[in-house]
Amino acid sequence: MEIQVVKIGNSKGIRLSKTLLERYNIKDKLEIIFEKGYLILKPVSKPRLGWEEAFKEMHDNLEDQLLFDDIFPEENPEEWK
Repeated sequence: MEIQVVKIGNSKGIRLSKTLLERYNIKDKLEIIFEKGYLILKPVSKPRLGWEEAFKEMHDNLEDQLLFDDIFPEENPEEWK
């Protein structure tokens, strides 16, 4: 796919179609990766966004209980010191 480089003020930039933005879940930011003569554009994602609030809510609702023991019977916690 070819796209035009366009003048934006004193700089230049590219425009991405709405279809590409939606298909690749591109919002406000892109990460640029420089690799072997290529520029790779990658959507910036924050997969843990909102986790802090969710954990606080779980704690407030007393829902932050372990589902299984944090060590297994055959483990020796002394090995990790």
